[in-house]
Amino acid sequence: MGLEQEIAKRRTFGIISHPDAGKTTLTEKLLLFGGAIQTAGAVKSNKITKTATSDFMEIEKQRGISVATSVMAFDYKDCLVNILDTPGHKDFAEDTFRTLTAVDSVILVIDCVKGVEEQTRRLMEVCRMRNTPVIVFVNKLDRDGKDPYDLLDELETELSISVRPLSWPINMGRDFKGVYLLHDGSLNLFEVNKTKRTESLMRFENLDEPQLDEIIGEKDAAKLREDVELINGVYEPFDVQMYREGLLAPVFFGSAVNNFGVQELLDTFIQIAPIPQGRSTDTRRVEPNESKFTGFVFKIHANLDPKHRDRIAFLRVCSGKFERNKFYHQVRLDKDLKFSNPYNFLAQSKQVVEAAYPGDVIGLYDTGNFKIGDTLTEGEEMTYKGIPSFSPEIFKEVVNLDPMKSKQLEKGIEQLTDEGVAQLFRQEPGNRKYIGVVGELQFEVIQYRLEHEYSAKCRFEALNFYKACWMTGPDDKIIDFCKYRPKEIVMDKDENRVYLASSPFVLQMARDNNPDITFHETSEFKV
Repeated sequence: MGLEQEIAKRRTFGIISHPDAGKTTLTEKLLLFGGAIQTAGAVKSNKITKTATSDFMEIEKQRGISVATSVMAFDYKDCLVNILDTPGHKDFAEDTFRTLTAVDSVILVIDCVKGVEEQTRRLMEVCRMRNTPVIVFVNKLDRDGKDPYDLLDELETELSISVRPLSWPINMGRDFKGVYLLHDGSLNLFEVNKTKRTESLMRFENLDEPQLDEIIGEKDAAKLREDVELINGVYEPFDVQMYREGLLAPVFFGSAVNNFGVQELLDTFIQIAPIPQGRSTDTRRVEPNESKFTGFVFKIHANLDPKHRDRIAFLRVCSGKFERNKFYHQVRLDKDLKFSNPYNFLAQSKQVVEAAYPGDVIGLYDTGNFKIGDTLTEGEEMTYKGIPSFSPEIFKEVVNLDPMKSKQLEKGIEQLTDEGVAQLFRQEPGNRKYIGVVGELQFEVIQYRLEHEYSAKCRFEALNFYKACWMTGPDDKIIDFCKYRPKEIVMDKDENRVYLASSPFVLQMARDNNPDITFHETSEFKV
């Protein structure tokens, strides 16, 4: 099969939501309907467990939340689907933002009881910045939630995007009977089934057929006819091109925990979602059908398998064909690397791949050659743009609780901060280590993983800093600025000087008093 055909087969998307909207559950049910797993909750065997397939870190299973992006691939109807299940918790938003650089579209999960929530808005802002196509899945229809019309209005108002329902619910909660598929005229009746895939579709050429009254009752049939007429009158017909341009979001209703509404979502996604798209670099735009391979690292994960202490760099293939055991150019280090065991993933299970194509996400064993944002090419000097590292919002100093385990602590902090969920700063003299994060929960995760993956114990002491700012400008001006602020100057992992401002007022004063120095609140200037 040629490169063009391989590209046409692929659909790469992320699943995003506010915490507890059902995102990881939906991910698992897509795998179930895609045939990648046989029973919901199955991890390695067909035994049912309480944890989701895509949550493979021990702390995720204990806390019941996703704290790292999971990558999964499966075949469905002649397509290869790549799913990236992202953390919903706001403390891990940076991981989600970076993951969105590696996908071509997203599915946004909304809780029908709570509607649009804070993290939903933040995630949609990132999607809007890149005009990422969005499909909305309104979840938990088996519970009493907001009126469907109110939900549609809320989506349009809060997320600044036009919507078009492609399915419509018949009641909610205890009275929920199913959904009517507006685009093909079929009725899907609801039945509770949390572990197996079910199908009970009936197609109606005309909603006036008397059989509809017999199936769902006269009252609900009359209400459905009225709703469908109103929707078709108020909303424009669905336009695939507007969806692909990020201007229109199709909306589906269902209950992921009961496997309901997932099939329609997946079938429509396969039909309308964009194939892998081109991306910009610092020198030019790269199209997926170019013959030469390029790709970028958007995530690094240490100890994916704690037994083997492996470190995996997740790479999105952007153009050409990636081949096993072939040398590729690591642009930042200016050196050539070969990969004998590249992997693709189904949550924590993985298999070696001989080749990968645009849209694919592969795992590369890493001995310290990669950082987030690194680019691999067949020799061309360029770097993919738009993979940000934001200024942390909370800063704490690392205090070693076991001097006998200093090396393990050092290694653990180095590797965990390489993953991008936290940033490491060093202050000299004294080699003091400061960790900066965007959310308090990250300290708990780091502390847990240091103890259980590296056998190192530490505590964190709070520091009174507001922002970390990278500095550019004349060297003599920066050196002079740093000389008088030794307690506020640290080095990041790339040996860049960073100014830790204690308050917005202090930062503004530094900017006003040093016009030759630019204070950056993201590390994007280094790209």
